[in-house]
Amino acid sequence: MSPGGSPGADAPGPRLPDFPWDSLAGLKATAGEHPDGIVDLSVGTPVDPVPANLQAALSAAADRPGYPATHGTPELREAAVAALDRRFGVPDVPAEAVLPTIGSKELVAWLPTLLGVRPGDVVAIPELAYPTYEVGATLAGAEVVRLAPGEAPPAGTALVWLNSPSNPTGRVLDAEQLAESVRQARAVGAAVASDECYLSLGWDAEPVSVLHPSVTTDRAGLLAVHSLSKTSNLAGYRAGFITGDPELVRRLLELRKHAGMIVPRPVQEAVTAALADDVHVRVQKELYAGRRAVLRPALENAGFTVEHSQGGLYLWSTRGEDAWETLRLLAERGILAAPGTFYGPAGARHVRIALTASDERIAAAAKRLAG
Repeated sequence: MSPGGSPGADAPGPRLPDFPWDSLAGLKATAGEHPDGIVDLSVGTPVDPVPANLQAALSAAADRPGYPATHGTPELREAAVAALDRRFGVPDVPAEAVLPTIGSKELVAWLPTLLGVRPGDVVAIPELAYPTYEVGATLAGAEVVRLAPGEAPPAGTALVWLNSPSNPTGRVLDAEQLAESVRQARAVGAAVASDECYLSLGWDAEPVSVLHPSVTTDRAGLLAVHSLSKTSNLAGYRAGFITGDPELVRRLLELRKHAGMIVPRPVQEAVTAALADDVHVRVQKELYAGRRAVLRPALENAGFTVEHSQGGLYLWSTRGEDAWETLRLLAERGILAAPGTFYGPAGARHVRIALTASDERIAAAAKRLAG
């Protein structure tokens, strides 16, 4: 701390990278100059309304002056157990092994620290990965290793992240691929965290949870992270949960109690309603399917190759050139996307194009690509 009391450049603590999306400001300004306005396909934020029954559940719990439970209400945990079985074929999850989280990003960022990952440990992440996996490892002081598909983690790995369907590529891992990843992690004594926030959004392949019996019947050391942001449009509510190995969840619960990581009670009620209702999930998936059916052929007809993208909310696209060249071309047409470099060096010639825009904006993007 400097004499004046403000942190100096040499202040202790992890050195985090600049926030990636800040680097898109210039391209965003260019795209915004289009006569018909920008089509922002750079982020995966929902644009459709929060379902009315979820809004009602939130509002009904507005007068709750007391502190909520870190573990969530029994009703929330039972709704999660039932939804995991009904939606994803994951049976026999103990209710005590469900823990609500303040969205999934804070959980991803703090999970290595909460699991006891320390300097000198290794956190293994996919070769192309959601940036917060690396941020979480950095916060814990750990080394980050990026694994190509099928590559085994090195000795000293404490945590392995899986993500299927993938952000950014949309790659879907089948049960055998997930099982092999679990075997490889266990061989070096690592826990496995599977980010499953896109699990409901399979297109060309059916996503499988790491907790599905076809992957393994032994859940020791396994965690699955779920978000309601994508399928229930609850990004603004910050609503998610983690489940899996009951002992690991118990440890996370105790630490989160001490740290005050508590989901607000009105949000817990909205989560409970969302997990009990599959209709709105199907409706939202149909909306994204329609947008995908418009945008993917438009990209391909404009000279893009769309790779993987079997699930999730993104089209992993390339024109065989540097990603920033592609971004400039898109920005000149009023379209903003994200460079593959945000997700790892292997993405240098790809861009991630999101389906999270209104039908009207997706149609506008398709028209501009055709022009």
